[in-house]
Amino acid sequence: MADLDDLRSRWLRAFLAARDDDSCVIAPYRYADALLSRWQEPQRHYHTLTHLTAVLDHVDVLEKYADDPDLVRLAAWFHDAVYLPERSTNEERSARLAERALSEAGLTAAKTAEVARLVRLTAGHDPADGDRNGQVLCDADLAILAAPPSAYAAYTAAVREEYHFVPNDAFRAGRSDVLRHLLALPRLFSTPYGREHWEATARYNLRSELEMLSPSTQPDA
Repeated sequence: MADLDDLRSRWLRAFLAARDDDSCVIAPYRYADALLSRWQEPQRHYHTLTHLTAVLDHVDVLEKYADDPDLVRLAAWFHDAVYLPERSTNEERSARLAERALSEAGLTAAKTAEVARLVRLTAGHDPADGDRNGQVLCDADLAILAAPPSAYAAYTAAVREEYHFVPNDAFRAGRSDVLRHLLALPRLFSTPYGREHWEATARYNLRSELEMLSPSTQPDA
């Protein structure tokens, strides 16, 4: 169970640290509460407060690799703020939400644009070599791929539940395509920590899931 008070405090710390001045912020928790409501929507099974907390925790682990870890934290808050599993525009809509909210909340145009850029980057998880902020956010978002077996199994089950409206055969085919794409990447993680601690386990999990999804391992009808 996610700790809502702790999450609200984490939002405030990142938000205040990202501001360029110490002027009074009117109702600073308003933005956190609106985001927390989004992360608790009923269509979510994996993209929940548990995922948000995990991404924030992983950003904390990786923060020394980021140029501005507090902007990365704000991007983590927004990166799945709009989430409808049947749509392919979630990252773009989440980025636009960040642009509106952070501009209203008093962040500079440059910092608001950076948060929105990072949110958009999670659509493909392909940060450039010199994109330190992007590398941290993408690694934090993909760290679930390196989870222990029971946690990885829970992750895959939650993803399937989010796509409950997709027939089994179609889901297996689509999910298999995603796994093959990930396995074909030269690297899953961009930060030194991610490459050292997560890469090998993530590839093992992906290969194991792909094998389980293959037709030869499916039970007879």
